[in-house]
Amino acid sequence: MRMKNAYAIEVEDVCVQFHDHLILDRVSFAIPSGHYVGIVGPNGGGKTTLLKVILGLLHPSHGTVQIFGEEPGTARKRGKVGYVPQRVAQADIAFPVSVEEMVWSGRFPVMGLGTRRTQKDLQAVEKAMTLTNVAHLRQQLVGTLSGGERQRTFIARALASEPSLLLLDEPTTGVDVASRQQFYTLLKKLNADLQLTILLVSHDIEVMTSEVAFVLALNQKLVCHCESHQFLSQDMLDRLYGKGVHIPHSHPH
Repeated sequence: MRMKNAYAIEVEDVCVQFHDHLILDRVSFAIPSGHYVGIVGPNGGGKTTLLKVILGLLHPSHGTVQIFGEEPGTARKRGKVGYVPQRVAQADIAFPVSVEEMVWSGRFPVMGLGTRRTQKDLQAVEKAMTLTNVAHLRQQLVGTLSGGERQRTFIARALASEPSLLLLDEPTTGVDVASRQQFYTLLKKLNADLQLTILLVSHDIEVMTSEVAFVLALNQKLVCHCESHQFLSQDMLDRLYGKGVHIPHSHPH
């Protein structure tokens, strides 16, 4: 039997350059399967760009990326990677789509467009809605949901393909404090119960030290890849944000 790849993400010597502007500069790291990792860094430091490279939506100018031993685009198209983009809680969704329809759209990478839904597909979608506590909202239009409900719906959509890796980009923007805490509780449960590898982008230092297990600190270059409790040294923060720079925090959760 083929062994499961020990690493969910392997990034080696990755550079991303737009015209004369270097966004990522020789970034290298490896994330073992099952780890819960946060990416933190200043605005413009390359966090979202790195996610796009990992998703295969952006090709690096130099270097290589593998997701479970595969090319990023291949892994994403096979449903191995779930993705929750920025500001989903604030998105203006005017077209009439229900929660259930939105979650089903996340199953398409596995089942393919235009194919018949199988029992396995149905079970995967139901499981995703149950895990995220949106099953009771299945007939409700996504545009009528609260920020927290919409956030959980998009996580359910990302889980519908039964991924092994979940990427989230600033997912708590526009979400109230109570929903934010429920969200982090859900992520810990998904990581622990499903052994789901999670990569979470956040500007909130408190999240990096209280929720995730490991931190990638990124400011064009990789400043550190360490356990979260090792991250909060003044030297590390100075290297990441610059001396005397205000460290961004979110509202307490």
